[in-house]
Amino acid sequence: MERKRAEEYPQELLDLFHEYQHGWMGRRDFLESIGKFAVGGLTVAAIFESLTPNFAWAQTVDPQDKDLRVGRETVQSPAGNGSINGYLVRPAKGKRFASVLVIHENRGLNPYIEDVARRLGKAGYMAFAPDGLTSVGGYPGDEDKGRAAFAKVDGKKMTEDFVAAAMWLKNRPDSTKKLGAVGFCFGGGMVNQLAVRLGKDLNAGVAFYGRQAGVADVPKIEAPLMFQYAGNDRGVNAGIEAYEAALKANGKKFESFMYDGKQHGFHNDTTPRYDEEAAKLAWVRTLDHFKKHLK
Repeated sequence: MERKRAEEYPQELLDLFHEYQHGWMGRRDFLESIGKFAVGGLTVAAIFESLTPNFAWAQTVDPQDKDLRVGRETVQSPAGNGSINGYLVRPAKGKRFASVLVIHENRGLNPYIEDVARRLGKAGYMAFAPDGLTSVGGYPGDEDKGRAAFAKVDGKKMTEDFVAAAMWLKNRPDSTKKLGAVGFCFGGGMVNQLAVRLGKDLNAGVAFYGRQAGVADVPKIEAPLMFQYAGNDRGVNAGIEAYEAALKANGKKFESFMYDGKQHGFHNDTTPRYDEEAAKLAWVRTLDHFKKHLK
């Protein structure tokens, strides 16, 4: 299927897809809502298919890449759901690496996030991408089912699972003890939460279009943070001003970038919301941030 660009869709349609992706609208209601866009021989089914993630587009690094060692690991999480599984990527050469926790969106550890972990591996980092759906059977291989499963997991326990994964990664014998975190959507919000929870144990964080931490918690943040925001993302962007004002007032280090006219999810190269130019620029900035603070 040929990839379409966000500019080829009415913004209202993309906003409806955003609501559907986040579980604020059921599949039936979504299909009914987009019926008005099915004109000129275009069917609702065709519109839905064009918006549905195509994970073949996300594989930019071969899972069998000779420069990487990849595998599955299980981390104990006694304060969370007992344990959390994840995807571990390490450079094939070297003994100790700066590490980055990679945090998925609200559908679990899908192939896109695994590829992001491999991209970090190619950049010389040890990357671990935990699956927040471990306690309900793991990512089911279907975005709708993943979204439904995500809603069943206790949010506080899932946070503890990510805290446990972060500390396990930082304290591995092949870690330099420098820890970063990058996340997307839900994962972006989790990066902000981990900055609060981990304090000095987090050395750098990058949040892509993620919900901000509470203003009252800002004094607990120690890690230098980077925020990557999409211009067409009213819900997330509503919290920027207060959060950044609190960060400034408390002398915290951060950089914030707004990609005007881009959609929430612009880095995710499996849907039409992906924007190649913005995604590449944001990724260069992400790697620069990690290089500065982790290496």
